[in-house]
Formats: sequence, C-alpha cells, structure tokens
Amino acid sequence: MASSAPLLLFLCSLLLLSRSSFSSAATSRPHALLLPVTKNAATLQYLTRVRQRTPAVDVTLVVDLGGRFLWVDCDSGFVSSTRRHIPCDSPQCAMSGSGMCGDNVCGLLPGNSFIETSTVGSLESDVLSVLSTDGYTSGPLVTASSFLFTCAPTSLLKGLARGAKGMAGLGRNKVGMPSLLSAAFHLPRKFAICLPSYAGPGAIFFGDGPYQFLGTYNPDVAQYLAYTPLFVNPVSTAGASFGNEKSAEYFIGVTAIRVGEKAVPVDAKLLAIGKDGVGGTKISTATPYTTLHTSIYKAVVGAFASALAGVPRVPPVAPFGLCFEAAKLGSTRVGPAVPAVTLVLQGEGANWTMWGANTMVEAGAGGKVLCLGFVDGGTRPTTSIVIGGHQLEDNLLQFDLRRSRLGFSSSLLFYQTTCSNFNFTSRLL
Repeated sequence: MASSAPLLLFLCSLLLLSRSSFSSAATSRPHALLLPVTKNAATLQYLTRVRQRTPAVDVTLVVDLGGRFLWVDCDSGFVSSTRRHIPCDSPQCAMSGSGMCGDNVCGLLPGNSFIETSTVGSLESDVLSVLSTDGYTSGPLVTASSFLFTCAPTSLLKGLARGAKGMAGLGRNKVGMPSLLSAAFHLPRKFAICLPSYAGPGAIFFGDGPYQFLGTYNPDVAQYLAYTPLFVNPVSTAGASFGNEKSAEYFIGVTAIRVGEKAVPVDAKLLAIGKDGVGGTKISTATPYTTLHTSIYKAVVGAFASALAGVPRVPPVAPFGLCFEAAKLGSTRVGPAVPAVTLVLQGEGANWTMWGANTMVEAGAGGKVLCLGFVDGGTRPTTSIVIGGHQLEDNLLQFDLRRSRLGFSSSLLFYQTTCSNFNFTSRLL
C-alpha cells in the first residue's frame, strides 16, 4: 500500500490554499495546470475541485473523461456577480456547436452518464481558478476571468457522489475543459490523467510535462510513455446531442487481446468503429470496470480461467463472472500474481499491459475473494470495449489533442511509485 504521506500533504495544501492562494491569481503564465483527483469509495467515481464565481467558492466535480464540457448545478445556491449568459449570436455559442436558443441565451445539453440522463442547460461564463504546476509540485492558483460552463438543474446531480455539484467534462471538443484551459493560459493542447486508488490523491495535468512523482527513483513518467493514435467517432455517444455532432470521447484502436502470452479470439468487426458509431474501444472514467462485448468477454474470461486452472474458484460476485480464493494467488510488485491482460494497439510497440493490480478486484469481506475486474457489456453495446476506471488507476495517460495520440505508461508500480505520489504542496513556482 502507498504511503499516507502524499495524502497528508494534499490535505495540508488544501487548508493553506483555502486561506490564501485561492484569493489571488498568478502574475505570470503557468507552465501547466493541475487538478487533484480523489476516488469516492461509495460510488467509485473520481472527484476533483475547482474554485469558481465571485465571491469565490470551492466546487466539487465528478471527473468525466468523455464529458463535453464543465456543467454545474445553478439552481441551488449559485450566487456570483461575475456570471454571464452567453448570447445565441456570440462566437462562443457558435464554437459550442449549440443547436438551440431561448431568450437569446445559448443552449447546450448537459448529461449525467451515471444515470444516463440529459437535460437542457444554458451556456454561461464565470471566473474559474485552478492550481498551477511546474510538473514537480503544485503552485499557486491561476484564474481565467470568463471560463465557459453550462448551467444544469439540481435534478441532474442524482447518482453523483455526495457533495458533487456537477461534472468536469474533459472531452475532445472546443468547449471541453482541456481546450478552454489551453486557450485561456496559452498552453499546449495536451492533458494527462493519473487516477488514484484509495491511497490518496491523483492528478490531472493540463499542458505539457514533466510528470514527476515521488518514489524510489522520483521518475518523470513522460519518459516511459508509449503512443497510439486517437480516433474520432463520427457519431455522438452522448445521451443527447445535436445533429451531426461527433463524439467527444476518446477512442483508440485495439487490434488484438492477449491473456498471458495467449492470443484471445476476437471478431475484428467489433474492434472497428462503424459508420453508425457502433463498435471500437474507448476510455472512460464514468465506467468503474472495463466492459466488453459478450463475445469478447467470454473469450477473455475463458483464457484467464484456463491460465489459472489450478487455482480454486469461488462463486462469482456481481458484477464479475470469474472469482478466486485470494489466498491461493501469490503477490507481486504489480499486484496479484495472475496472467497479464494486454491490449495490442495501433502503433509500433504499443502494447498496453494490465497487471494484477489493474485486472483483479477484491470482492467480499476481508479480501478473501479476488475477481477478474471485467464486466459483460451485453451483445449489443454501443462501444465494444470500454476501458474503465479500475484499469486506469496508477497508469498515466497523456491525451495529445494536437497530434491526436494517446501516451500511456502502463502500471507506475513498476517504477515504484503511484498516481498518489505527486507532490501536492503550497510552495510557489
């Protein structure tokens, strides 16, 4: 288990920031921006925090990697002297791709993927402050004076972690947080996520690296990244969308799957994105565990069970279909001693290998049961493979929007560090 020291540093930094840094803006252009990320045990959602409005308040948000924009509840206690409605005939409205207007206020369609619900909201702007970073530690807050977001009704908060007031959409479009923050602070159109387990805060970086984490070797994780292309799904995968809207989610090209050294039989048609937007592979923070088309799921589970034929199995624990006696599995630096699951991706040497820490899940009292952390997604899913949060934890993923590519590290446990080991301090740059 990772040391509790990073968590203590994070909590101390929040206390210091709430007293001082949140009230001021940096006077120079930041090297990069930083959001802390924690995991909510009750919902398995990933939470972050920004400072918004005048007077400024902390706003807790659920991280939605494929979300199209930042949206917050504006019906309950939203007070700000700097809030502005975005008119229908404005460049900002045109940039958002809005397809509706009411009372000369630009309209968008905020959605909550956890309850599969969308509604009508208004595009607005307000002050937004986030931490800066040099890639080694957290720095002071910097402020965008008119950051675009969407107002949503309180009802859209249903299903979100307690205390959350909206969702931080990191989607691949012009009003997603990565694009807006890049434009506001003149940063490269890149961002990286490093999701934590329960051991402490992880990090989201906007702009370029380094991505320096504390550990035995204090590694800059950027040097360990392998790369694969990002693909655009031509059909929106949001719950509600305007005509001809492309998906804002992040798709990659899986060409094969291996369990250990054994190739798993997969229907190649399922791995491609069809003209109707169905198929392919996407990455999601809104899905707790990787879900697979039924045929892929059965093939992976079958290969995994065969590789561990000598290990006693126990009755499945929902939502998983393959579970073992934990005591009969050994342990390694990268989790339980089980066969690796490898996604073979497009690009030279682009093999995303998932080890025991990312493939196995404790299920049941006392950690006596370990289950393969993949879920049957049915025979007609919109997306054939959805790589979920558990498989992303303690992996750094860099999304390069300009070059349309994904950089991925595989498990940071190999480098004797975790996503919880970024040095959150109140030290100024």
